Amino acid sequence: MALLNGVLVHGPHSWACAVRTRDGELKVVSEYKRLRANRVRSPLLRGPARLVEAFAVIPAMRRRLPEARLPFQRGQVIGAMLVTAIAVRGIKSSRSLTPLARELIGGLLSAVPAALSLRGSELAAYHGAEHVSIGSYEHDEVRAKEHERCGSHLLGPFVATSALGGALVSRMPRSVRGPARAAASLGALAAATELFGWMVRNPDRPLARALARPGHELQHRLATAEPSPAQLEVAEAALAACLQLEG
Repeated sequence: MALLNGVLVHGPHSWACAVRTRDGELKVVSEYKRLRANRVRSPLLRGPARLVEAFAVIPAMRRRLPEARLPFQRGQVIGAMLVTAIAVRGIKSSRSLTPLARELIGGLLSAVPAALSLRGSELAAYHGAEHVSIGSYEHDEVRAKEHERCGSHLLGPFVATSALGGALVSRMPRSVRGPARAAASLGALAAATELFGWMVRNPDRPLARALARPGHELQHRLATAEPSPAQLEVAEAALAACLQLEG
């Protein structure tokens, strides 16, 4: 996970975070995870479990490293989230669109705050530094700022599966829509992460390349930037601290 001033790296059993403070100091903390998603084997639950695991370390990170600045801490991003939430609610209550169209548009609009968080900050460069450091370690050669396991590859599958689930829920009786929507969201996340895993395991398949293309273009054109040597130093420090705990 890229931060506004650093990088948070996850391993199977541990996490590490490195940041550059406002006065230029490099700070690094690391810790073993209390919640480990790799213990979950159910295809329905392991994707959501990984998402929970990723966010579960943030409170511990903030306690250990209060200098860390999260991507959504900026006021303009919070404002965009509020405006987007109102817009999505309006779209989903529209009667002039089909249920599937409402869900697709709403899902795409929900990505606007994430896109705004990448503008006018160092976040995109730290995202690139994260990819370069991890990719170079994995392949034993210097790699580009785009990475095949970036979460951007989840955007297309998740929007599509969420839209399909939401469209099906909208046709159900109102009395069951609440539980049905929760189940559909869980199913969409599970389906998207399983599809993502298949894409990573089969990178040479034509379908996998086609599904990965939007995420790659998103990384290349918006979500990442070429990092500076100082930013690479931060990412490599986080990676080294995580690898030390992993043994």
